[in-house]
Amino acid sequence: MTSTPLSSLLVLALAAPSISCGAEDKGVPLHEPVSPLPRAHAHNDYHHKRPLFEALEQGFCSVEADIFLRGEKFHVAHTRFGIRKNRTLEELYLKPLAERVRANGGNVYPEKTRFILLIDIKSDGNEAYPVLDKLLTRYDTLFTAHLEGRERPGPVTAILSGARPRDLVEADRTRYCSLDGRMGDLGSKAPAHLVPLISDKWSKHFTWRGRGPIPPGEEKRLRELVDLTRKDGRLLRFWAVPDRVECWQVLHDTGVDLINTDKLRELSRFLRSQQ
Repeated sequence: MTSTPLSSLLVLALAAPSISCGAEDKGVPLHEPVSPLPRAHAHNDYHHKRPLFEALEQGFCSVEADIFLRGEKFHVAHTRFGIRKNRTLEELYLKPLAERVRANGGNVYPEKTRFILLIDIKSDGNEAYPVLDKLLTRYDTLFTAHLEGRERPGPVTAILSGARPRDLVEADRTRYCSLDGRMGDLGSKAPAHLVPLISDKWSKHFTWRGRGPIPPGEEKRLRELVDLTRKDGRLLRFWAVPDRVECWQVLHDTGVDLINTDKLRELSRFLRSQQ
């Protein structure tokens, strides 16, 4: 058995992530020696063993959580059968993000960058919004706000998806969230601060599943959608894209703003290999 030179061990030690053991379980913000990845979106982030923290450790700048309203609390779960008492939006996401922002001088990462919390409402949106608005207001300095027609930037942009209470959000003169749009919002009169993100299901627009090259016609259509979204001043995301490197490469090369994944480490490695 050959021994590893001391110099090699030192290099390996310096290259390893510096993460405090157990910090994530106590809600203490971590300080990962990783640069943020603005295009990395953690789909159904709450499914991971350590929601939010695993995404942050990989440099993700967008995370997604499904919520159900029960009483005055929002429980994070994919279905009603998955609801657990202590797994709430506040405990899993709002509190740790607020602690982290305080520790990092007003930003989610030490390096200032956009950070999105995509909140997918699984309950009735009109019923949920007044309660959700109260909750977000309690963390007012955490979020980008729109106060009487004026935007006040914040370290986190909350975007509502799923059962979107569009009329209520649009009419709210003091709101701490925006709306996830659909393709029909492209070219509309909806301002970008109200609908900053366009999301849609991949298979509604494309048949390519990552096997072999993407058909030229579909690549052209994808580039057109990217261009239209940028002209509108919005971001573009697709869900239910085959979660494989061949698809990530096409999304990356065509300029799709947020790349959806359940494979955090793999996408992080891929995006860093492209830098």
